[in-house]
Amino acid sequence: MTSLVQIRDLKVEATTDAGRRVEVIKGVSLDIAEGEVLALIGESGSGKTTIAMTIIGYARPGLRISGGEVRIDGTDMVTLPENKRAALRGAKVAYVPQSAAAAFNPAITIMDQVIEVTRIHKLMSPASARAKAIGLFKALSLPQPDSIGDRYPHEVSGGQLQRLAAAMALIGDPKVVIFDEPTTALDVTTQVEVLRAFKAVTAERCVACVYVSHDLAVVAQIADRIVVLKGGEIQESGTTREILERPQHPYTRELLAAFEPKTHARAPDGDDVGRHPLLLVEQLTAGYGPKQSGRPLVKAIEAINLSVKSGRNLGIIGESGCGKSTLARAIAGILPGYDGNITFNGRELGRNVRDRTRDQLRQIQIVFQHADTALNPAKSIEDILGRPLTFYHDMKGKARDARIDQLLDLVHLPKAVRRRLPGELSGGQKQRVNFARALAAEPMLILCDEITSALDAVVAAAVIDLLKELQRELGLSYLFISHDLSVVEAICDEIIVMYRGQKVEELTPASVNAPQHPYTQLLFSSVPKLDPTWLDTLRQGAEQVRTYC
Repeated sequence: MTSLVQIRDLKVEATTDAGRRVEVIKGVSLDIAEGEVLALIGESGSGKTTIAMTIIGYARPGLRISGGEVRIDGTDMVTLPENKRAALRGAKVAYVPQSAAAAFNPAITIMDQVIEVTRIHKLMSPASARAKAIGLFKALSLPQPDSIGDRYPHEVSGGQLQRLAAAMALIGDPKVVIFDEPTTALDVTTQVEVLRAFKAVTAERCVACVYVSHDLAVVAQIADRIVVLKGGEIQESGTTREILERPQHPYTRELLAAFEPKTHARAPDGDDVGRHPLLLVEQLTAGYGPKQSGRPLVKAIEAINLSVKSGRNLGIIGESGCGKSTLARAIAGILPGYDGNITFNGRELGRNVRDRTRDQLRQIQIVFQHADTALNPAKSIEDILGRPLTFYHDMKGKARDARIDQLLDLVHLPKAVRRRLPGELSGGQKQRVNFARALAAEPMLILCDEITSALDAVVAAAVIDLLKELQRELGLSYLFISHDLSVVEAICDEIIVMYRGQKVEELTPASVNAPQHPYTQLLFSSVPKLDPTWLDTLRQGAEQVRTYC
């Protein structure tokens, strides 16, 4: 097969805080054929995204392409003038980001953004572009394909927005598409649907794809070949079956070992009798849009009851759009339009952050799913972590500086990152800063909204161990939202399963292997496996359960 993308001896440099230049990509060479899906895998900071972005001729702030060639259909994207590179982006090469929420403008309708590339490159009439977009929405299994484009980004779920980002990338019929960890933030059932949609649409259009991921089980479902990266160098490459079944490099074997089945049941740490609910949620109904008869036009959650006891953890699982994040935002007071009651530490909370005391705000912190949109891109990490220290604890000067260093240590980040901007960090590093900011307030309850979704398996396990350690030391409680069932099992004392805004089942680690509700059974069967045939064999069972539900 002819190579559509050719990368030869690619080198990328970064500037250290001391002004010294160091190589972060060290002479990488690879090829991608037309219609082929090449996966770049490795831990956070391995250089996956940096290499992928050079295909569109881009380097993140602080980085510089210092050597080598990156050719698309014979055109070198490194030496090409910027105005000519811009003419190819969207038309010849397109990009699907890890965080679709950060890629969409919240003030413009989805349809206008999806078809924008056709207007910029004068590819077709607005009517033809709209019709083509609707066709892509259908191909990507989006609900209400004829009207979903008329909504704004905040009016669709994370999984839907990720598929809409793919439609935006594909509408210009590019020859090359870069998927940068596009399913890390999705629950397992939505991930299955998105992967299947990506696979079908790209195969139909014979697109050359670069799929960046730290998740080998996901890569197994979509990639033809795999390149394993660590420290900016290729450790191993081969077909998907070769890498999964006959890995040669010790680092590849380490990555595979991280996906071996493990027993995660949480050991009991005392009797719950006598523990008072730290958080009590009663008949909570919340949603979006103007209210009708006192209730929101679009209900995201309805009549939810739950409690989190002091020093204990509650897990919330369910597919994209089931209301998990809406629940967390209502508890945090940043989604004030709800019915029902929320009581914290024996006191009823105001519905809005403005109606809560500073101490109540300090005691409940939320770590958002998308670090890209949660961290101010214009502020240094030092400023981001210092703000809650000053706001909640009036901490200044040397005491503030010392505490920032402690927070970075807690989340396993080097002290040198304090002077960097979020855009100079990897996705995993940004998420750890996100968590450190919540810890700065010294809360009693942390609402964790998919905080490990951007982390590779090795780093995610370290973060979970860190959460347990902090819980023992500080007496923290967690409300843990995740699509990763193994993570929820590892840290939570109770698990609530949500579907379409309602609670359908409650589980404990002891009963997690025997779910009763058909939807819960679908969730557990949808966890990706290190088997390239798994995605195809799951379809029939999933369709039967969805029909039942």
